[in-house]
Amino acid sequence: MDIKDAYLNLIDRATANLERVPVLSPAQLNTHPGGHPNSAAWNLWHAGRVLDVMGVSALAGQPQVWEEQDYRSSFNIGPAGEETGFGHSDGEAAAVIVEDRDLLVDYIAASLAALREYVSTLEAEDFDKVIGEFKGAPETVQGRLSLILIDALQHVGMVQYIGGVPELGR
Repeated sequence: MDIKDAYLNLIDRATANLERVPVLSPAQLNTHPGGHPNSAAWNLWHAGRVLDVMGVSALAGQPQVWEEQDYRSSFNIGPAGEETGFGHSDGEAAAVIVEDRDLLVDYIAASLAALREYVSTLEAEDFDKVIGEFKGAPETVQGRLSLILIDALQHVGMVQYIGGVPELGR
């Protein structure tokens, strides 16, 4: 398996993992377990935004799925929706309220599909291309893909865990 196939496989597994996102009510999606500012809805929204903004748009140079497929109006969360959630204050994170679990999952799936389309066009040497800096070191296409996919998987995994917390009434 070459590097492109490895990333395509990871994207496919991340997409398949979305089937295990628990069905949560609007109240459960927007609960802040333990008083944490990031709700399940925020975690899923953030996963989609990171894949879209830092992958689809920044790496692939494509319009954001957020705009292209009109998720902006479907989510209807105002200016917060234009961000990725990195650096959100507690108040900003708490302001991201989404009541539709399927909308959240669909947005992540659409962002992964667009990212997969981009990765499928890459040649092995493209993964080493320096695209900027991250924490003072050169960032490559491979480094960015790893960063956004790991971040998305972690946030989706948090929601899978949150969905099993008895206090949420599941």
